[in-house]
Amino acid sequence: MTNSVRNTARLLGAGLRALLVLTVVCGVLYPLAVTGVAQGLFPHKANGSEIRSDGKVVGSELIGQRYDLPLKKGEETPAPDLRWFQPRPSNGLGTNTVNTQYQLLLSGATNRSGDNAELIQWVNDAKAAVVKDNSTAGHKVRPSDVPADAVTSSASGLDPHISPEYARLQVHRVAERNNLSVERVDQLVKDHTEVRILGFMGEPRVNVLKLNIALKELIERD
Repeated sequence: MTNSVRNTARLLGAGLRALLVLTVVCGVLYPLAVTGVAQGLFPHKANGSEIRSDGKVVGSELIGQRYDLPLKKGEETPAPDLRWFQPRPSNGLGTNTVNTQYQLLLSGATNRSGDNAELIQWVNDAKAAVVKDNSTAGHKVRPSDVPADAVTSSASGLDPHISPEYARLQVHRVAERNNLSVERVDQLVKDHTEVRILGFMGEPRVNVLKLNIALKELIERD
């Protein structure tokens, strides 16, 4: 009986010592080491890849944001603010009118198959809206001009990028709404088009938040 109690006490003591050591190593020392290395070598990424405008953080270059008008009475979803470049469709993006409030709502895909009737209707409605919103008096957008990312959301619903094709499709509308020349807005898109990583990974892309901050600065200069 005495040996049994002694063995139990010894095992409990060993377990507690192991718990204490592992807690210190894995719960304190390792996180501090990783945090220190990250802050020392990659401070921008370690702090959320924050983007600043006018001296304040307006978002992250890793998470998309919407640019909508205030929700009107009777509306279920706000209308897009067509002064700005628009991101991919998504129910998961918070709002940002450069920038008064940013609130992340949700993240996730539609979980609908390619032949789902509801998804097909969403895409058709989105394409019609893109054609209507981006057609101007001197520039007519055709349905065949609309790229896939203009009418479909990403798997996470939080994609911060659009394709250069979708950005260029919006140039005439953005230029007209802000009394800018098409050439200046088109150059803005070119300047903010990111190439493939290492020349072969991924696709060319445009970060919508960075592009809209540059657009805001261009408007203010004028």
